Amino acid sequence: MASSTLSLIYSNRPHRLTQVVATMIVALGPLATGLGKGYSSPALASMKTTPSTNGTHSHDFSITPEQGSWIASLSLLGAFFGGIPGGLAMRLGRKSVLAVVALPFALSWFLTVFASSVYMVYASSFMCGICSAVVSLVTPVYISEIAHPEIRGCLCSVAKLTANVGMLLSFLLGVYLDWRQLAMVASIAPALLFLCLMLIPETPSYLLYRGRDEDAATSLSWLRGGHDISQELETMRANIEAMREESEVSCYREWRRDLIKPVLITCGLMVFQKFSGANAFNFYAVPILREAFVGINPYSAAVVVGLLQILAGMVSSVLIDTVGRLPLLIVSNILMSTALAGFGTFLYVTGGNGVNAGGLDWIPLTCALIFQVAFALGISPISWIYIGELFPLKHRGLGAIANSVSYACSFASVKTFVDFHLLLGLHGAFWLYAGISVVGLIFTVVLVPETKGRGLQEMQEKYTPTEKYTPIYNEQGTDNKLLP
Repeated sequence: MASSTLSLIYSNRPHRLTQVVATMIVALGPLATGLGKGYSSPALASMKTTPSTNGTHSHDFSITPEQGSWIASLSLLGAFFGGIPGGLAMRLGRKSVLAVVALPFALSWFLTVFASSVYMVYASSFMCGICSAVVSLVTPVYISEIAHPEIRGCLCSVAKLTANVGMLLSFLLGVYLDWRQLAMVASIAPALLFLCLMLIPETPSYLLYRGRDEDAATSLSWLRGGHDISQELETMRANIEAMREESEVSCYREWRRDLIKPVLITCGLMVFQKFSGANAFNFYAVPILREAFVGINPYSAAVVVGLLQILAGMVSSVLIDTVGRLPLLIVSNILMSTALAGFGTFLYVTGGNGVNAGGLDWIPLTCALIFQVAFALGISPISWIYIGELFPLKHRGLGAIANSVSYACSFASVKTFVDFHLLLGLHGAFWLYAGISVVGLIFTVVLVPETKGRGLQEMQEKYTPTEKYTPIYNEQGTDNKLLP
């Protein structure tokens, strides 16, 4: 068995290389969203600096804490409004939608670069949020439709990994750049996405569904590195015809039986992911670390946190297809709950400002690092992978529901952090997040299934009545991911 597996891997190197290339190109989208996610932490500190009269600062207005909370959260509100339209837009094509969104994504950053008032920054944040939502929804769908089942989890996790890279870049560059310069850098990633998309094809399943058989064959041949695609193409074509024979009305008749559980699981995971405190920590990393530490530079600590997120994401991309989704989720929630409780306890004992705690900064730093590593290792990437794996294939656009729930919760968690901080203290806010993570652990153990090594067909059979599901594998295991 081992030798046959190795021979499969080595024989398919060209086949996988083109999939990796396509994945890395579309991953420029999540890189752009990561730059936006990490932007507010260093940028808000720069904006809150009183304008200088000696010309050392390029901005000409400063902001209040309340305005800062709106700048941080409006991108998430925009993402909420972009989620459902993004799901509907996928009917126009995966690559096409990414291309249409990439250019305005880049241009929206220029509202911040040339902002003369805080309201222009608000508008930029909101528009970037809309574009981020569409990119975050379409990217994993594109990857899941081109990837071989044996590497699907790994390639899908690349998107989340590049988002963490983008956030780290914002933290790192924010040490040296002011908020206008950082916005200019953030515009580069979506601009590159727009240009590089010209090098890769649309997904073959979408092209077949639209009747573009020759284009589909060309696309599949490129993705398979020139290998024989006749059998796989014929299987895809047969399955699409079977899909077309089904009545669209059946979607509503079967809602309770084959869609409610995937919706419940994916939306639940998004709720617990976003209210775990990770979003608040990422958007307010520098202010939080400044309050928790005495002898450590908060900017440097934020960079270290971002770097560990990337390393944890790399480890997760390997473990997802070996250890499995569910064990990683469980370990992630346990470590997050413990670390959040420890962080809050340290702040409570030291009075919330590190008084008399010089030399003990390693305690909150360790808690922060454990929390971020656990988040990046489990619930962060896996929540998005489940969107692509649990929904019946012909209804996967309904994953936009979980996408919108995710951004609604992100907006609420980031916007309310300042209120929780004032009402409960920083320690109380992190205790609250620890309690939410414990509830998330219970939810995971009770409801979330394991999908490691299971084909999309098997999962479709699980959630769809047997007389209704459309097979997507032939007897030889030919993969056919259809997501019209």
